[in-house]
Amino acid sequence: MDIKEEILDLYFNEKMKQKDIANILKISKYKVSRTVSKHIDYQKEKEDRKRTNYNKHKKETKKLIYQKRANQQIENIIIRLQHVQASRELSSNMQISNRAFKKCNSSIYRYNPKTKTYKLKSGINVTYDVPKSINWKGL
Repeated sequence: MDIKEEILDLYFNEKMKQKDIANILKISKYKVSRTVSKHIDYQKEKEDRKRTNYNKHKKETKKLIYQKRANQQIENIIIRLQHVQASRELSSNMQISNRAFKKCNSSIYRYNPKTKTYKLKSGINVTYDVPKSINWKGL
């Protein structure tokens, strides 16, 4: 079997890529490309490979979309459960302590080390029931 026949066999029968054939036979890609492109069935094979790759890509994309949707549904269920739990906690008649409130809303307070208190940052508009200053002594 001469090199031409081997190239054609690997390309058309084994469905190998041109660069892989070149690596196996230790010849240039250019030589493989010229040999394959001169063959009578090259255009048909090229179209078949395009179609196969297109269908494979389409199938993989569909699979990815289904996985993404399944993950989103799981995330939505988790968020709904968290919302229900938070609603139950907030709907009770318990009041939240200033320290607990500060922990949940730490970004709106700044610490004053001299007075050992947390003060509401300037420029933040809050309702009357939000503590403006939280004493943090004793911790």
